[in-house]
Amino acid sequence: MYSQEQVLEMIKEKNIEFLRLQFTDISGIVKNVAIPTTQIGKALKSGISFDGSSIEGFARIQESDMVLQPDLSTFSVLPWSNKDGSNEARVICDVHLPNGKPFPGDPRHVLRRQLERAREMGFKMNVGPELEFFLFEKQNGGSATVPHDFGGYFDLGPVDLAEGVRREIIRALIQMGFTIEASHHEVAKGQHEIDFVYDDALKNADKVVTFKYVTKT
Repeated sequence: MYSQEQVLEMIKEKNIEFLRLQFTDISGIVKNVAIPTTQIGKALKSGISFDGSSIEGFARIQESDMVLQPDLSTFSVLPWSNKDGSNEARVICDVHLPNGKPFPGDPRHVLRRQLERAREMGFKMNVGPELEFFLFEKQNGGSATVPHDFGGYFDLGPVDLAEGVRREIIRALIQMGFTIEASHHEVAKGQHEIDFVYDDALKNADKVVTFKYVTKT
């Protein structure tokens, strides 16, 4: 886990201007708030407040105050620059109540609680995700519905048109701390898979969140 001093040093070294505080709603959709890195001291000390009633499955308007508390073990510099040339980093957050206690509906807290129950019974929970996604042709207006290629399971180029795309995704993931095992074209048209090594369930749940963010970016 990074110390606060190490994080601040990396931010200075990499000329990071913004920090994305990420978390998920109960459906696993990645949410975030971006802060200028001048505010990182405040974020690490007391967290960043937000309206939980606007997040799917979190809270009613009467009890909406919640706090994002960064977990520095998930800090990572994003391996790309924005169009304006600025650099960003991200950190995954735990969701807390104003009194400092974990929010019971935070998916990350729910998983951590179950892992603790498993440990009490003598089990260590590891998982090995096999994440798949589809690529479609760009369309002007409307939803993209045409697959970008017509390859099948384990096909090579030129039938598999996305080998370069997968490599670009993999390079970004490796820079963010992933150990990638393999990638290949899947069964359906335009379907692809990238596999990374099995690990502690919470660590790999965080990596699934990261994978979704990187792939869509």
